[in-house]
Amino acid sequence: MLTLYNTLTRTKEPFTPLKDVVSLYTCGPTVYNYAHIGNLRTYIFEDILKRVLLYNKCKVNHVMNITDVGHLTSDADEGEDKMEKGAAREGKTVWEIAEYYTKAFQDDIHKLHILDPDTWCKATDHIQEQIEQIQTLEKNGFTYTTSDGVYFDTSKLDDYGEIALLDKENLKAGARVDMGEKKNPTDFALWKFSKEGENRAMEWESPWNKSGYPGWHIECSAMSMKYLGEQFDIHCGGIDHISVHHTNEIAQAEGATGKKPWVQFWLHGEFLVLDKAKMAKSGENFLTLQTLVDKEYDPLVYRYFCLTAHYKQQLQFSWEALETARNGFESIKTKLLDLKENSVEGSDDVTKHEAAFLEAVNDDLNMPQALAALWAVLRDDSLSSEARVATAEQFDAVFGLGIADFGSEEIPEEITKLAEERETARKEKDWAKSDELRDTIAEKGYSIEDKKEGYILRKK
Repeated sequence: MLTLYNTLTRTKEPFTPLKDVVSLYTCGPTVYNYAHIGNLRTYIFEDILKRVLLYNKCKVNHVMNITDVGHLTSDADEGEDKMEKGAAREGKTVWEIAEYYTKAFQDDIHKLHILDPDTWCKATDHIQEQIEQIQTLEKNGFTYTTSDGVYFDTSKLDDYGEIALLDKENLKAGARVDMGEKKNPTDFALWKFSKEGENRAMEWESPWNKSGYPGWHIECSAMSMKYLGEQFDIHCGGIDHISVHHTNEIAQAEGATGKKPWVQFWLHGEFLVLDKAKMAKSGENFLTLQTLVDKEYDPLVYRYFCLTAHYKQQLQFSWEALETARNGFESIKTKLLDLKENSVEGSDDVTKHEAAFLEAVNDDLNMPQALAALWAVLRDDSLSSEARVATAEQFDAVFGLGIADFGSEEIPEEITKLAEERETARKEKDWAKSDELRDTIAEKGYSIEDKKEGYILRKK
């Protein structure tokens, strides 16, 4: 049985969906800059969750938002809208920024073999739904209006902050956000009014003023409920979303519907850390997937790196650690290519390995243990080559490493010619030239393995 750690209860619980189809919502990117590899670790963890659900024969309806308005630089209710900041930085319109970085994000997740959601939903395409949810909260008595916006009154919910274990009674004003005209330090903006004289590119007329824009949190509750219903199964994000963003989403949704729980399971991924500091877009430790590619790392090496730690554990990034991951990834590839090229007879009974793998993935997505199960298969000399390869490909439905494609890459003619020249040099016992050509082939991203009957070329 699949068990998952539920942030709401702080316990690992058996998972049973509310309906025949698992409803899954994952917080998507704020598209004002590239996603950094810390962000991408969260999306890989969410992809593993989705793949494990599918591996368990569940049908999944997956929704991911695109935040293209309303996310302020403080992650609360102060500062500049991140989209406006991105536009000013690059001298483009906010719409151009949103389109460019949405595509960049989607390109990144495809390189990482992250499955697309069933529904992409942009905040700017759902302004009316957000306004309507705020009106419902207003009708239900959860809002008040200040000079700069419409706010949610958190004192009206007895269990506000339950998921974050917030102590409202002892939370002093200004401890989390600046008070301003707020009644309580935890109150948050549902709709912000454009300031007088402010020239905003993204603003809309609303029942409360002629020009304004939604707060960051309202988009997720409004859009998730539109596509998944008033109650659904799983909501995911990074651990930094627990104390503010997800706490406020719960308040909005349950204030609007009165139904509890709004979401059955909340899952949160830990940080990727560099020099003991979390990776952030505003910091110097901002590494993108392209940074890794520029250093000649296959994006799937980074995916493999993320699989080596449990999603609830911090993962320390260093180039040395990534190189170790590359070696591990290449070892799997080499072993599988050897099994494909050198057929060995043996048993086809992989029952115990399948059971070990299923136990690992169903134990709150234990990927390190699942990788151990994969290696147990590859090293089991009692099994036939075909059984080991087929089982590895079966497990890859969860790993997403592209195991079925190992060895199928087309070798460029240039590399083949170099390999043939080297083979001639070897036959003529010109070892210096042979070594020189091997190095040239390696510099171009390929390895060559000598065999009695010739050689094998592989992309590194």
